[in-house]
Amino acid sequence: MTKRLFLVAAFLFLGVQGAAAQIPSLEGLIPAGSGAASGQIVQLVGLLTVLSIAPGLLIMVTSFTRFAIAFSMLRSGLGLQTAPANLVMVSLALFMTFYVMAPAFDRAWQNGVQPLMRNEIAQDVALREIASPFREFMLRQVRDKDLRLFEDLADPSFRTAEDGVVDLRILIPAFMISELRRGFEIGFLIVLPFLVIDLVVATLTMSMGMMMLPPTVLSLPFKILFFVLIDGWNILVGSLVRSFS
Repeated sequence: MTKRLFLVAAFLFLGVQGAAAQIPSLEGLIPAGSGAASGQIVQLVGLLTVLSIAPGLLIMVTSFTRFAIAFSMLRSGLGLQTAPANLVMVSLALFMTFYVMAPAFDRAWQNGVQPLMRNEIAQDVALREIASPFREFMLRQVRDKDLRLFEDLADPSFRTAEDGVVDLRILIPAFMISELRRGFEIGFLIVLPFLVIDLVVATLTMSMGMMMLPPTVLSLPFKILFFVLIDGWNILVGSLVRSFS
């Protein structure tokens, strides 16, 4: 019995050693004096990082911010807290973003992603081609005042180059605050007619002596009826899309 256990232990020991000999060492994966393997690891980590912040990138360089603010302001102006639901509002903002950004997405795919997948261009060239349509879109929408602000605050190493190309580290934050400003401007125009309805209803309830009745309870159906009668969704979405032209 002891002899059998010894043979089994020896067999297992030799098997483990053989398996260990087949496993490549770290030095074999990353040979000394060569950065190819380590460069691939860094690229993989960078790709995973980009995928993890993809929703943030979508918000930063597209029209999503303006749509999201306008739809939120609309719901606040109507006095509805949960209707339409957040999922509906965000989904509508996303699809309208894809509608507005379709030309930029198509150009980035045709000029950057597809040639890179076919190994026709290098990675640095593909990145420039992918970023180019989004850069042009942001330059059309950004305010010169916001652009100058971040150029003045930026480090001289990444300010606007001599060929006129604006660094994305300057363009993206300037574009975002420009979109926030335009979103609140549009939101003010959306909320204003509903505020007038609230004031009229509040005046009527006060004149009738119904001081204990909140005016918003009576004004809510009138605001919804007013928004439906003027075909508000058509007007709002059409105006938002035209604002990017």
